Amino acid sequence: MHDIRAIRDNPDAFDAALKRRGDAPLSSEILKLDAARRAKILAAETAQAEQNKASKEVGAAKANGDEAEFQRLRTIVAEKKNEISQMQDEAKALDAELTDMLARIANVPAEDVPDGADEDDNVEVNRWGNPRNFDFDPKEHYEIQGVVPHMDFETAAKTSGSRFVMLRGAIARIHRALAQFMLDIHTTENGLTEVNAPVLVRDEAMYGTDKLPKFGEDSYRTEDGIWLIPTSEVTLTYSVANETLDEAQLPLRLTAHTLCFRSEAGSAGRDTAGMLRQHQFEKVEMVSITHPDDSEAEQKRMLRCAEDLLERLEIPYRTVILCTGDMGFGARRTYDIEAWLPGQNTYREISSVSTTADFQARRMNARFKPAEGGKPQFVHTLNGSGLAVGRCLIAILENGQQTDGSVKLPDALAPYLSGKTTLSAIGALI
Repeated sequence: MHDIRAIRDNPDAFDAALKRRGDAPLSSEILKLDAARRAKILAAETAQAEQNKASKEVGAAKANGDEAEFQRLRTIVAEKKNEISQMQDEAKALDAELTDMLARIANVPAEDVPDGADEDDNVEVNRWGNPRNFDFDPKEHYEIQGVVPHMDFETAAKTSGSRFVMLRGAIARIHRALAQFMLDIHTTENGLTEVNAPVLVRDEAMYGTDKLPKFGEDSYRTEDGIWLIPTSEVTLTYSVANETLDEAQLPLRLTAHTLCFRSEAGSAGRDTAGMLRQHQFEKVEMVSITHPDDSEAEQKRMLRCAEDLLERLEIPYRTVILCTGDMGFGARRTYDIEAWLPGQNTYREISSVSTTADFQARRMNARFKPAEGGKPQFVHTLNGSGLAVGRCLIAILENGQQTDGSVKLPDALAPYLSGKTTLSAIGALI
């Protein structure tokens, strides 16, 4: 949510920021609506003052026995009462219209975010590891001999439809081990507090974390109006909604491993093979609630947390800063980490780490009390994948595949697999 005062103070800067995202200037339309709202509020306050004045004079007229003046003033009081009620209703309607307009406008990009139209204009800022030279044509994850028996798309389609998968046996265990590995690192080394979070949330939680009203079609909603989360960013971030924290409580660093659900409404025909893009998937999410002065450093810290996991899992990756045209609606700045997938011969996103600054905090009224006193301020919120479990599984399988159809697994997972280090060509852990 945008600060209307900032738009009033510098409408040209606001329009320039929207232009960087490829959006039309909106400040004049916003300020026109804001002026009408403020005028109605002022008129209601003026009428209220007139009503109060007339109410006091009614008593004096009564005491003086001036019946004509008494009746005249009573009429004024009644008229003003109706006038005030009508103007207050009109002001509320204009306020709701303004709030809805502001809620549909994307966050403004940080100054260091590169301008661009789409993913082709993202800028690489880091690269780790060298893609392996195979002495055979590497396969995609779902084609590897040892994987095929335990990655079941047909049964999942029979029970649930397209873009679902059933993982069985060793593949299911590796998938589970990855999530446990991520959680253990985050909680024991990265200072995050684990949360067992709900996957069903109310409208307010989706709105507060900028998933509504604009992107409802991208998520699933139950018949009784509860939403399936697209990521536990929603649950973890909204946990501080309508709270005023003590500054000493900041930063709050949270993590959760949950199921996630996305309709993929805007991705028809993309990545239909394999389990790269699913309606149901699992993520280990990172969320930080910070003091505004600390959010820049916090984003870099969260980015390193995600990159470190890939390095431990021996997966080559590159990190890019998203350009203005590829950045998410609520983000002020986003870094994507892309894992190397030899089966596709390209890098694919495995984590996004974003700062929203106070964009979400304004929507959900999350504040903190400064230690030195003064008015409560909005917190800053950040979120990042730490990591997407299914995509991490894909990267491990493709990067570790061998000529005979087996897969060499990263040493970091051995403690979670009873010391096993290989998925055999028949799909067994050995």
